[in-house]
Amino acid sequence: MAKSLNKVMLIGNLGKDPELRYTTSGVAVATFTLATNESWKDQDGNLQEKTEWHNIVAWKKLAEICGEWLKKGKKVYIEGRIQTRSYEDKNTGTKRYFTEIVADNMLMLDGKGSAQQADTTSSSSASTLDSPLPPVEKEEDLPF
Repeated sequence: MAKSLNKVMLIGNLGKDPELRYTTSGVAVATFTLATNESWKDQDGNLQEKTEWHNIVAWKKLAEICGEWLKKGKKVYIEGRIQTRSYEDKNTGTKRYFTEIVADNMLMLDGKGSAQQADTTSSSSASTLDSPLPPVEKEEDLPF
């Protein structure tokens, strides 16, 4: 079978503070919105802008970090995968779909020359998640 890839990378601003909750089994989950902006000039030379809103969900240690460190308006890099869930609307009985980004990596971008990263993709980085990474000295040190 051919391999496939479900990978999303976003840089944007938080639309609200993350909402941190715990499942009945004690697993942390954080949800928040992220705004990405696009601008262009139309054929008349006028600047046009569009904002796209993304629903983000983070689990476990990454959820706790997001709940503690992220605030509305802050710029972040989110890496993860697209997931679509469906549910039945109780009022109309119609099937509704909800698309979200399941985050597995987060990098805080706000602050002059500083960045903090949280990554849940490898066990080696999990041990470093309890304390923020040291600040990056220059903006050109950022990986993008």
